[in-house]
Amino acid sequence: MGKGGEKGGESGEPEAQVRFYTWEEIQKHNLRTDKWLVIERKVYNVTKWANRHPGGQRVISHCAGEDATDAFQAFHINPTLVQKFLKPLLIGELAPGEPSHDRDKNSQLVEDFRTLRKTVEDMNLFRASPLFFSLYLGHIIVMEVLAWLMLSYFGTGWITTLILACILTTSQAQAGWLQHDFGHLSVFKKSSWNHIVHKFVIGHLKGASANWWNHRHFQHHAKPNIFKKDPDVNMLHVFVLGDTQPVEYGKKKLKYLPYNHQHEYFFLSEILLFSLIPCSHTLSDPNTFMLFFPLWAALDLFCVKRKGIRRTKTFTILELLLPQNLISLFLESHWFVWVTQMNHIPMEIDSEKHRDWLSSQLAATCNIEQSFFNDWFTGHLNFQIEHHLFPTMPRHNFWKVKPLVKSLCAKYGVQYEEKPLGKAFVDIVG
Repeated sequence: MGKGGEKGGESGEPEAQVRFYTWEEIQKHNLRTDKWLVIERKVYNVTKWANRHPGGQRVISHCAGEDATDAFQAFHINPTLVQKFLKPLLIGELAPGEPSHDRDKNSQLVEDFRTLRKTVEDMNLFRASPLFFSLYLGHIIVMEVLAWLMLSYFGTGWITTLILACILTTSQAQAGWLQHDFGHLSVFKKSSWNHIVHKFVIGHLKGASANWWNHRHFQHHAKPNIFKKDPDVNMLHVFVLGDTQPVEYGKKKLKYLPYNHQHEYFFLSEILLFSLIPCSHTLSDPNTFMLFFPLWAALDLFCVKRKGIRRTKTFTILELLLPQNLISLFLESHWFVWVTQMNHIPMEIDSEKHRDWLSSQLAATCNIEQSFFNDWFTGHLNFQIEHHLFPTMPRHNFWKVKPLVKSLCAKYGVQYEEKPLGKAFVDIVG
């Protein structure tokens, strides 16, 4: 560690000396009680700030001891505003002789990716189309209203129930993709508006917790498919994933479940886990508008009450588990799990390797071929590579940046994997 000389301000008074640090020293500060990180060659001590970090303390802690420049740029839509919070945490800079990138990363690749990001910004690809998202929300509301009207006029016969289940499944799945847009701050220019609408969509239309989603999902984006850092691959001893975890479980003789049959019980577990989300997570989030179930479930019940079916006066769990809701949850759980897992589960799942942003995202992510149906069915998550590289980019612009990403990957020999939708589903089981 060294020190710089004094700098004179406009008033003639000397400024505080700049402290310089080496990567060797910075990398030691990656503990739970001691966290430093680097953003654009400036060194910050985020130990105390981590617990107040809006995205949760874990996501910022995962970058401790590292160059977090690309992650910082990826998650914040107003870096200038965030700099106000960073300024009090500044403790120094990288020493002049130190590279801008830690752990022998390919400096030219990192710089080329940052140049690509600047190009994308100049192309206005981070600007959302109000018409796109208005129409998208509109087609969800139309399906919800149609379901309520059908229930009100045609009652609860089995044919009506099955039709309603299909409509509600579709609207709920699409609402899930929509809340994902707002959660990533990719619709409005101001973070506050994105947060407000996100809480409405995920709370009212989905019956889930915005805080719970944020704290888990941003960890996934920061360190995809990294054990102990990505909660999506922390399967609580239900599944063993990747190439190294099965070996470790075998050596330790950990047999929580018959893992040689996990490709079979996968179908059961996805239903159970997803169906419990509205019950288990919304109660812990005081900022969620609906505390138990989605708005459509409550209004479903209201319509049934109007038909004269005998019910208790209070909303109970049994009361809300109407046939169309149960069938909808069953169908939507499959839709949700297959789409969200097809881009990551077949890819590399391993411990931290400290790759650069581009390489780490491409190793854990693959794309699904583009078509109108695939775009709609997956909520544009078929462009998972572009989404992971630029999480705040509106989804309707992914196809525009795709050729630029493929070109950069080809230049450095980074594998860009793309496959048909059917093969992606098969690869999950494989």
